[in-house]
Amino acid sequence: MILVTGATGNVGRRVVERLAAAGHGVRAVTRHPSRAKLPAGVEVVAADLADPASLRPHLADVDGVFLVWPFVDPATTAELAPRVAEVLAEAGSPHVAYVSAASAEADPQSFWALVERAVDDAGLPWTMLRPTGIATNALGWAAQIRAEGVVRWPYGAAARSMVHEDDIAAVAVEALTSDGHDKRTYVLSGPETVTQADQVRLIGESIGRDLRWEEITADELRPMLAAAMGSPAFADLALRSWATLIETPEPVTDDVAVVLGRPARTFAQWAADHVSDFR
Repeated sequence: MILVTGATGNVGRRVVERLAAAGHGVRAVTRHPSRAKLPAGVEVVAADLADPASLRPHLADVDGVFLVWPFVDPATTAELAPRVAEVLAEAGSPHVAYVSAASAEADPQSFWALVERAVDDAGLPWTMLRPTGIATNALGWAAQIRAEGVVRWPYGAAARSMVHEDDIAAVAVEALTSDGHDKRTYVLSGPETVTQADQVRLIGESIGRDLRWEEITADELRPMLAAAMGSPAFADLALRSWATLIETPEPVTDDVAVVLGRPARTFAQWAADHVSDFR
């Protein structure tokens, strides 16, 4: 039995679908079970990581946990992550596959790193999944693309190695259902770097429209980004990160290929998979 947190999210939903299709028992965690639309046979339960004790009733017979952390505030994470890890340890120490970030090692006070540390300190078996950037973040441009065919955003020259959300899910499922992944950290990327402006061009090619990138300043985007992310500090962190990617592109790794035995999917393939989101 695999417990999946964030089960209705972009990656978690793919994990649920892959596990169910392979015949594994799946217990999907969501705050609102009645709203979840997940495959038949999936057990959907109500819990909230803000209340770690709410997980306890759902951990019987659980062998693995897919963990997505919903809180970007380090102070909140520092308080909650050890409590969540303790609940899991008390339930028999299931293997945790945690979606962290490639920047976690460089920023030990980030919420990603704090969760990693809490999981390790609790003595849980773990696999850390550190994506460079998740391609579904580009869905944040969908409204602009549908309405005007123009993306107004800063740092068009920032070069990213965005990874397909389904590649993250596939690696997570492999880590949770096969041997050899305990205490392994995988930095997950796409097979190439693509600038943000070129991402928009590739989306345009996938939907058959000429899209345009319009460069704006970080200060122009900051209020909207802070509102969308729910944290001005996290928005500033994102903006600083994108700025550095102009001179220092995101890394490209082969960890997806090593784990799955096939290449990671390109951003163009991701765009083709999401045509309906941009039309």
